[in-house]
Amino acid sequence: MRPLVGDRRRGHLIVGPSVIPCALGACGIVSDKREGDGGSPRGRFRLRGGAYRPDHLPVRPRTALPMRPIRPDDGWCDDRRDRRYNRPVRLPAPGVSAETLWRDDGLYDVVLDIDYNRAPIRRGRGSAIFMHVAREGYRPTEGCVALSRGDLLRLLRRLGPRTRLRIG
Repeated sequence: MRPLVGDRRRGHLIVGPSVIPCALGACGIVSDKREGDGGSPRGRFRLRGGAYRPDHLPVRPRTALPMRPIRPDDGWCDDRRDRRYNRPVRLPAPGVSAETLWRDDGLYDVVLDIDYNRAPIRRGRGSAIFMHVAREGYRPTEGCVALSRGDLLRLLRRLGPRTRLRIG
């Protein structure tokens, strides 16, 4: 994946001969990722698997990656003070900051866990770095990589446990 010349918030995902437009973090690609900085992390990452909204996609997306249906109480801890930082949590999680995965805006109809800051997890270095559905016009993300829903579903067919995503 490479940023667009002149707009670091957008990029191109290159898959073999295919070039797929994508949205990046509002601050573009960063080498020293921090929680809340709006940057997409530079590096090479595997895809740990993902999830999908079963009420929006009645059939499990075709892919060799492990996928599970999202439930209304699924969340992701982004609270660097909590022991569950950068891990899935059940909502509500009183006293803890967590992102909800069951979103009404469709961004997480399909969501893939990019293996960033996962083993070991370093508090404050960024959480919930996903590949997900892009907003209209490929508006910037908070640090994730986002593709159109159609492109993401087509791409999933080509992804597997040995796939690596290079950002930068």
